[in-house]
Amino acid sequence: MTAIVSIRTALLLAILATALPSTRCGRSPRLPAGSNLLLITVDTLRPDALGWIAGGDGTPSIDRLAASGFRFRSAVAPVPLTLPSHTTIMTGLDPRRHGVRANGQVVPEGLPTLASTLRGAGYATAGFVSGFPLRSLFGLDAGFDRYDDDLPGGDEGWLERPALETSRAALEWIGQTSGPWFVWVHYYDPHSPYEPPRNFWRPGPRGSYEGEVSYADHAIGELLDGIPVATAERLLTVFTADHGEAFGEHEERDHGLFLYDTTTLVPLVFHHPDGLGAGESSLSPRLADLFPTVAELLGVPPPPDLDGVSLAPLLRGGSGEIPPAALETRYPWNTYGWAPLRALRTERFKLIDAPRVELYDLEADPGESNNIALDEPARVASLMEELDRIDSVVAAESETVVDAEILEKLRGLGYVGGSTNNPAPPDDLADPKDRIAERDRLLAAESLLRSRRYSEALAIFDQVLAADPDNKFAMLRSGMAHLKNQNLTQAVARLVAAVELDPGQPEARYALADALTRSNRFEEALPHWMETVRLQPRRAAAWSNLGSTLAWSGRMDEALDAYAHAAELDPDDPLLAQNLEAARDFARRSRAE
Repeated sequence: MTAIVSIRTALLLAILATALPSTRCGRSPRLPAGSNLLLITVDTLRPDALGWIAGGDGTPSIDRLAASGFRFRSAVAPVPLTLPSHTTIMTGLDPRRHGVRANGQVVPEGLPTLASTLRGAGYATAGFVSGFPLRSLFGLDAGFDRYDDDLPGGDEGWLERPALETSRAALEWIGQTSGPWFVWVHYYDPHSPYEPPRNFWRPGPRGSYEGEVSYADHAIGELLDGIPVATAERLLTVFTADHGEAFGEHEERDHGLFLYDTTTLVPLVFHHPDGLGAGESSLSPRLADLFPTVAELLGVPPPPDLDGVSLAPLLRGGSGEIPPAALETRYPWNTYGWAPLRALRTERFKLIDAPRVELYDLEADPGESNNIALDEPARVASLMEELDRIDSVVAAESETVVDAEILEKLRGLGYVGGSTNNPAPPDDLADPKDRIAERDRLLAAESLLRSRRYSEALAIFDQVLAADPDNKFAMLRSGMAHLKNQNLTQAVARLVAAVELDPGQPEARYALADALTRSNRFEEALPHWMETVRLQPRRAAAWSNLGSTLAWSGRMDEALDAYAHAAELDPDDPLLAQNLEAARDFARRSRAE
């Protein structure tokens, strides 16, 4: 038995590892003392949208940075969603470890981050983000002295800030700060909907998307050109993205549903004018490797037990070892009620664990069009064994309020508690590959909903629910359509069903609480407002709405506490301050009477 185990282990390592001779005994990979760090992330960026990878002239600023930096054409994102992937960048942990598996969840308190680690080493830290999924209410601001998430435009969860405004906000802070500093600048523009400024329009079927990329590149050029020369000479710049985008490959539009390379490969560049030479590697590092690499380059000890490994030997022209990349998407389950997916990607093969397992030889079939799983059962078994081993690590819980003071406050309001996590998905769920036509109809309905064509959207949602009554997205968004169309009775019915389908979905809780409040059913609304703020304890609007509902229920003292907490969370929102002052004035007059 011992010999068999040893042989299997050797075979597994041969399949999985990208092993190269070690160079750790050579010169130190640390950069010159006093180096600052600029991290640039562009949302939803396919590598082939960049000139230095695919040709073309749409991204001259990024191309210049890549030309004089160390380049990876195909780093691997752990999940094709904004918040989970950025949380991996900031923690060096895969989603199963940091616990953020979906947008809208909350980063657990106490996780060491790149920002908190560098701040502990004496760096001033600032983040400038451009999209709603990264707002501070979701917790990725931990460790930042300044976290600028001022998003002036958009609707609901589609708030975003144009790239040039983000660059200028970052430059203003940089101009007022002495080193060492760490600045993270995030650009959201390439994310759908694709609406570039007119002078950045580009031709072709992907023209609007590539126009957004070109506009982001222009803003990056303004950022890089605006950094003082003396600072730029000792600046480590890291450029990457959180995930890619699909334009019909594998019949997918957008991102999140599948784990093919179109949505999970991103560019990665490390640049320092003095401490790193230009170069390129054909290897595929993981976004989890960014944190330990930066830490080693800057000479700052990283936290222990990270999932990522340092790429510093590679950046110095040596060699190293990159473990296989574990990927996942729970988006099919969280959003639609279909089977979640996970995958393991080596330099040569990718295994996708779905109801119908997929295996691709990436060397012979980079488009992942020929599933060879049935032809290679031994390889499937070996890769699946390694994926199971990786997934056996206990995950963090991102949905649980860890602030005892908040939980105690909610209990004081009558909160009796909900489930801390949703139950595990059952085994007999639909394969997302079989629901592409249904998803396309839902995307069409969502577009109609955002265009305020509520009746047309509802007609499609109802058709989907007739065939797939447990579709979470159709249930929630049809409830939202009724709510926006002032059909409160129908909205409540749909949103009650949406909460039953997904009790841990904060948007369903928020929408149901809103519908019940608008229906003057205040006592019924209260537990759903409380559950919303438990799931998203820094959502100021939810706390304010909880305060209003408490006030309308005759519980003015408790309402004042909720209003005060909302105003404390977002002191710059004049409406929250007005609500608090109006409640205080009402309470004073009531006591006087």
